[in-house]
Amino acid sequence: MKNISYPLKFEPILKDKIWGGQKLKSLLNKESSSPNIGESWELSDVEGDTSIVANGALIGQTLKQLLETYQADLIGEKNYNVFGNKFPLLIKFIDAKQDLSIQLHPNDELAAKRHNSFGKTEMWYVMQADDDANLIVGFNQKMTAETYLKHLENKTLTEILNFDKVKTGDTYFIEVGRVHAIGAGVMLAEIQQTSDITYRVYDWDRVDDQGNERELHNDLAIDAFDFDMPDNFRVAYQKDENKANEMVSCPYFTTNYLQVTEPILKLNTKDSFFIYICVEGEACIETEIASVFIKQGETVLLPAAIESYKITATNATLLEVYV
Repeated sequence: MKNISYPLKFEPILKDKIWGGQKLKSLLNKESSSPNIGESWELSDVEGDTSIVANGALIGQTLKQLLETYQADLIGEKNYNVFGNKFPLLIKFIDAKQDLSIQLHPNDELAAKRHNSFGKTEMWYVMQADDDANLIVGFNQKMTAETYLKHLENKTLTEILNFDKVKTGDTYFIEVGRVHAIGAGVMLAEIQQTSDITYRVYDWDRVDDQGNERELHNDLAIDAFDFDMPDNFRVAYQKDENKANEMVSCPYFTTNYLQVTEPILKLNTKDSFFIYICVEGEACIETEIASVFIKQGETVLLPAAIESYKITATNATLLEVYV
């Protein structure tokens, strides 16, 4: 049995943000003295922010080291053939005390050419939302580059944006080229390609402690927009207990909703790693050689070498992710 064959937990990487708050600490038990924790990177292979194993025989090793050592045993044969020693997904929790900037992400082609990076297709699962909290996703009307630029110039961008009021469980698929922003009062889980490339187009005229506005990227952004994108960003999904309910399936990841109320035996037939993000309650994930508990706000990675495992809970909600 390979010593990669146990469920891996990682140290969260906490990020201070001008718009961050305290929910990641108060609701998800992330330890920080900062008043502005905006993000907890749960699983990351972004350069300079590589996750470190927090449990078991491999404690202290980085995700990058694991990939270089265990290769297909960690991520699966087909994934290793495509991605090599680069973990393909980035998992985060985000707490927006204030509105995030209005932004979009480039596709693979643009990101590779400009930034030597993957694009940034992503999805959101709302874990908690204050009353009347919203997300900005897409436009509220048919859009052209000309109309968009006119509103940008006139500082009337918010007139053409689509505001969606949200509640726990609401799920959004944010394709590359789609304008979006997380609104104040929303805490969510984000699943995305491994990329940290964001084009900000408007930041509410906000300034930092020194009176400086954050950098905008409008010259880069205009080429990255997909103005013909269909209005299909809200994700409808089933919530049948003790089975995987598909939420999003795209070339970059598949995410399932899994509500566990009795033991589930899982067989890995996907030639992929599996990630479990606990968004409510707590569960136990048990393999032949080890078991880990995962509670709300925690994430665990099951290497592809694990062929079968059992998930047990009285009532837990997990997001199940693979490539």
